[in-house]
Amino acid sequence: MATKVSTNISLDPELKKDASKLFSDLGMDLSTAISIFLKQAVRVKGIPFVITLETPNADTISAMNEYYEMKAHPDKYKKYASFRELKEDVLNDA
Repeated sequence: MATKVSTNISLDPELKKDASKLFSDLGMDLSTAISIFLKQAVRVKGIPFVITLETPNADTISAMNEYYEMKAHPDKYKKYASFRELKEDVLNDA
């Protein structure tokens, strides 16, 4: 068996707890999971999964901007007491 070295890493406590629970459910401890990650990284000579930035599409950006506008100026928008009232208003406009 290979000699092991101790390594210290800083983690968010909640992340450590959640990850430890997940790996325990998978039958391993956090140290084993990190070793698997590092072995895969060495094997593929990089991060062993795709890392991307999530960029919202134009429709999502538009919806987010509309939400922020409505939140900043609620007085400019009609309010409804119920979904039924909103539905009737929409159907009457059609």
